[in-house]
Amino acid sequence: QAKYLAQIILVGAQVVGRAFMRALRQEFAASQAAADARGRAERPQSAAASRIIGISLQEAQQILNVSSLNPEEIQKNYDHLFKVNDKSVGGSFYLQSKVSARRSR
Repeated sequence: QAKYLAQIILVGAQVVGRAFMRALRQEFAASQAAADARGRAERPQSAAASRIIGISLQEAQQILNVSSLNPEEIQKNYDHLFKVNDKSVGGSFYLQSKVSARRSR
């Protein structure tokens, strides 16, 4: 009787494992489809850059607090955020690197 109980538990675990893997694959496919749809909404070169850098142009603009792609305004806001997050004034190197990545985006 213990043998049958063990077989039932094993089969049940396999069924649950397969269902979990199937759900995981479906979720991954849905996530990829959403990312592709979002990428098509942006300009093609911008979508490729977003995939490489991991941030969209709109997100970078929000972080740097700029509404247009004016290089002077971007540089001014970048300098301010970089200076505020300097380690010597109690800032964070991590945040400095994030600000730097957003500027290059």
